[in-house]
Amino acid sequence: SLLLESKINPNTAYQKQQDTLIVWSEAENYDLALSFQEKAGCDEIWEKICQVQGKDPSVDITQDVVDESEEERFDDMSSPGLELPPCELNRLEDLAELVASSLPSPLRREKLALAVENEGYIRKLLELFRVCEDLENREGLHHLYEIIKGIFLLNRTALFEVMFSDECIMDVIGCLEFDPALPQPRRHREFLTKTARFKEVIPISDPELRQKIHQTYRVQYIQDMVLPTPSVFEENMLSTLHSFIFFNKVEIVGMLQDDEKFLTDLFAQLTDEATDDDKRHELVNFLKEFCAFSQTLQPQNRDAFFKTLSNMGILPALEVILGMDDVQVRGAATDIFSYLVEYNPSMVREFVMQESQQNDDDILLINLIIEHMICDTDPELGGAVQLMGLLRTLVDPENMLATANKTEKTEFLSFFYKHCMHVLSAPLLANTTEEKPSKDDFQTSQLLALILELLTFCVEHHTYHIKNYIINKDILRRVLVLTASQHAFLALCALRFMRRIIGLKDEFYNRYIMRNFLFEPVIKAFLNNGSRYNLMNSAIIEMFEYVRVEDVKSLTAHIIENYWKALEDVDYVQTFKGLKLRYEQQRERQDNPKLDSMRSILRNHRFRRDARTLEDEEEMWFNTDEDDLEDGEAVVPPSDKMKSEEDLMEPISKFMERKKLKDTDDKEVIGKSSLPGRQNPSFKLAFSGSTKTSLSSPPSSASLNPGSPGSPGSPGSGARSSPSTTTVTTKV
Repeated sequence: SLLLESKINPNTAYQKQQDTLIVWSEAENYDLALSFQEKAGCDEIWEKICQVQGKDPSVDITQDVVDESEEERFDDMSSPGLELPPCELNRLEDLAELVASSLPSPLRREKLALAVENEGYIRKLLELFRVCEDLENREGLHHLYEIIKGIFLLNRTALFEVMFSDECIMDVIGCLEFDPALPQPRRHREFLTKTARFKEVIPISDPELRQKIHQTYRVQYIQDMVLPTPSVFEENMLSTLHSFIFFNKVEIVGMLQDDEKFLTDLFAQLTDEATDDDKRHELVNFLKEFCAFSQTLQPQNRDAFFKTLSNMGILPALEVILGMDDVQVRGAATDIFSYLVEYNPSMVREFVMQESQQNDDDILLINLIIEHMICDTDPELGGAVQLMGLLRTLVDPENMLATANKTEKTEFLSFFYKHCMHVLSAPLLANTTEEKPSKDDFQTSQLLALILELLTFCVEHHTYHIKNYIINKDILRRVLVLTASQHAFLALCALRFMRRIIGLKDEFYNRYIMRNFLFEPVIKAFLNNGSRYNLMNSAIIEMFEYVRVEDVKSLTAHIIENYWKALEDVDYVQTFKGLKLRYEQQRERQDNPKLDSMRSILRNHRFRRDARTLEDEEEMWFNTDEDDLEDGEAVVPPSDKMKSEEDLMEPISKFMERKKLKDTDDKEVIGKSSLPGRQNPSFKLAFSGSTKTSLSSPPSSASLNPGSPGSPGSPGSGARSSPSTTTVTTKV
């Protein structure tokens, strides 16, 4: 289907941006853009546009933005400035055309900005605006709208300072009410003067600060509500306006931060019990906005800002506010607390640990946060989700400091598991006393899912703290009760919790699971799910598959020995049959340890020896005196000790038979039972009737004679040679 039909005009300026975007204008207020997924598609259309206009496709814009001759351009560069028409009613149309024609050219835009600035033109235009408004001159008001909008797009700080001054800003907003595209003018000034009200929750004595706050609000209103949405060509022309607002906010935060009396009064009224609810609500909202402004500060200034708030006692003040019944006040306090936690969690942790030395667990700040999470009345638990994220940040070891004198991780986690974990897990323990959850409504299930998510995070990132808590409080058994919930998301959260524990491959956890038969509720949930192919089915199978693939021996044996009958008929996956095979292999290895050793050697390819190793072992054998050998000990290289006697004797016998046939005439038998010392040029063969056998030979010939000295029953056989040992020596 046809999405866009547009005729390529020879005089239209087409511009290619970022290799995948083509933009152009077809009318004064009608901008178009084509976005391509691939660069090749953009290049193809761009080549066709350039072909029609007779341009080189290597350019990024097909026309000069302002069609000027070389002489005019030279004149522009050499002339001192741009001459503006007189600021009169009958010349407004000329001025509007001049502004519109200057905006596309950076050079002309700069000259126009200088001319408007040097001639004080803005104040003259605003005087004309008041005249036109009194005369109800709509045409003149429409021209002024275009002129003032164009001046905004000049993007010049000096012009903004004039336009946003107290005496000019309302008239500037008035000019922007008369958009020619609208049938009726807007009423922005009426809103700002009658509807919008400035509230001083704490009196501001500094007039400069008051003026800056008023100005910032109005400029922000112009940016958000008054100015039309910038076009593709104008999107970068308002960067100075953004910067103006940004630096105003920085100034406001700095001036308030330096006013110690203001902040002291603010926190005193926040924590004063005599302060009425409406007043406290305004104070908390002000503090929230104050913290939001601080996000614009540079890191160094933000450090100083939060340090000032900390010294003023913001955390004790938040503790008081969070204990109040007003939901809106508590919500604003939670937002403030989130700014503090996200910026400096260590500051919050240090405060709550110091606080625990003086107060009961019930009124600790972190326990108040947990209680608000548990008691969130929102059906979707929006506030609880936010608070759970803050708790997760606080217990995350990744952002905890470790110094030479102390480790924040150890201290805080010990504090948290002693003073806070019982509060966090209370809803879970209360709801899992039976075989099924005692309350299984949607909101309770959402809350338990949040708690399980945080506990799962603890299993992944904490070590012995969470392990001790789970085992001592039997938490996993309680969690697995939730697999019987009617809400699939909660049952899956419970499975994910167990899966994380199994994934640690910690034998303490494994023994705890086996001792309490904690696979039973999982298998029950699996069987109750039946043949349905869903997330529950896949999650449970993946858990058993992990045990099989990782070869967790203790769990494999436990599963097969206790639950095989329930699982043996599951044949649409090979997971359970694979577990049974693993189990049988374990039993086989236990029954035959030698077989296990041989399999281990074969699996590791240790039977493959390199040449150097063999040479070293042979050299060791040659350098060993016979006197060093104990009676009945075969001289066997270590690598060959595992080989059977039959495997070795067969090639030796064949070798010796061939040698015997070949060298019968050359043999000489030495009639001694042993030789003193080493005989380097001789051939030694030593083997016993046992499974240990060895052969080592330098280049020589040899024969094996049953009557040789050292053979069984021969006279030369001494105490060093057992009756079952034969030693043959043949001289070369």
